[in-house]
Amino acid sequence: MSIALFAYHELGHQALQTLLAEQAPVVGVFTYEDDPDENCWFGSVSELARDAGIPTFTPADVNQPEWVAKLRELAPEVLLSVHYRHMLKRPIRRVPSRGCLNLHTSLLPKYRGRCPLNWQLVHGERESGVTLHEMVARADAGAIVDQERVAVGPEDTALELYQKLLPAARAVLTRQLPAILAGAWPRREQDEARVTKFGGRGPEDGRIDWSAPAQRIHDLVRAVSRPWPGAFCDVAPGRVMVWRTRVAALPPSAEALEPGATWSDPAGRAYVRAGEGCLELLDFELPEGLSIGDGLASQAAGVSAS
Repeated sequence: MSIALFAYHELGHQALQTLLAEQAPVVGVFTYEDDPDENCWFGSVSELARDAGIPTFTPADVNQPEWVAKLRELAPEVLLSVHYRHMLKRPIRRVPSRGCLNLHTSLLPKYRGRCPLNWQLVHGERESGVTLHEMVARADAGAIVDQERVAVGPEDTALELYQKLLPAARAVLTRQLPAILAGAWPRREQDEARVTKFGGRGPEDGRIDWSAPAQRIHDLVRAVSRPWPGAFCDVAPGRVMVWRTRVAALPPSAEALEPGATWSDPAGRAYVRAGEGCLELLDFELPEGLSIGDGLASQAAGVSAS
């Protein structure tokens, strides 16, 4: 049962490694050229595929008729998508004779849509996982083939969760590959009553509102920490980047402080007042001319919080 792989990022890289290790018949790989302006900390799908002698393509828009025709030439029986960034439209999905599968980084039907890994941390989830599912017209709405669950620690960053999901993805693919190659995988319809869906995220979504509860800010910080763009606030001297925090006990002396107020303890540890509680700042960057005692409240510094 021949496979066309549409893949990118480290998840896609490891999916191709898994297929190669299992000697699956991959007839073509569709991916992206690595962007020199992007923080490419992940393995290159295109390099791995070319080194393995697999026909490799990096179209700007794979849904154009020329690429539909190219896929028809390859004549795959199954299409597998793993962290491919573009929606595959109906003409592409109709080419494989047996069907199309996608690997999604959440426990569907929760967190359909883009950036599921980050959204799960933003919302403080304590369980995540990967879902292999059939592709249909609606994003992430097809029948579930298999899932693998992982625990999310209260301090896990997006990168740390991503690293937990990699072996989960390999486990699902390895477990289901015989069924995929037989063209007869299991399927279970999703429960539409349990669906949650979120859109894409950009750097601006990392802006911190210090009037929010400490736990909510902590979850935002870890959801967008390195190698993602990071959480931040703007103050008069410039931008403050916050990379790692810990929810801390609010000392009585800080109860009357406004959100965004900062202080250091005798050991030199830095803290910031939130709308409820406070946070210890474990990894942060201050602009030149700002000290931890100056506070991080945008309004107090004369900078708009919008």
